[in-house]
Amino acid sequence: MVDVSGHLGMALLATTPIWFGYGRRAALTFVGLALPFGLLPDIDLYLRRVFPTIHHHGVTHTIVVVVGVSLIVGVLVAPTLLPYLRQRGWLPDGEIGNEYAFVVGAFAIGGLSHLFADMLSAPDISEPIEPFWPIVVQPVSLDVFYYNAPLANFGLLAAGIAAHLVLWRWQA
Repeated sequence: MVDVSGHLGMALLATTPIWFGYGRRAALTFVGLALPFGLLPDIDLYLRRVFPTIHHHGVTHTIVVVVGVSLIVGVLVAPTLLPYLRQRGWLPDGEIGNEYAFVVGAFAIGGLSHLFADMLSAPDISEPIEPFWPIVVQPVSLDVFYYNAPLANFGLLAAGIAAHLVLWRWQA
């Protein structure tokens, strides 16, 4: 598990390819949608207060849940948020194509980036994750850096910010 800065940095890095398919406004909208979902799997930290059977790095840290929540929330967000952003000049008409796929893609990439970041650091002092549950019920860990390592977390965030600034400038 990495901390908030590392998860946001990983979501930023995971969304960098969007700059090659969309203009500045659409790319920024995509990144803005993905960032909060970069923290989504850690909702288990709050859910376990209400449901004691939920544990950290459990069901919310699976591809099934991340994609499922992205699909469901996308149905609610796409028809409301995107017209709102379009009215305010953030999204030119016709720039993003399928609005539902755009929103769901942003949510899913953000959430999946969280799983990947946790695989890089688990299981030092945290529970391992089983991202492929229920198909593969086995922990997956790459153990690249120590849990909550400040250099790794802030390094991911700095790399993500730097990548987006370069791509923002490139699109100018």
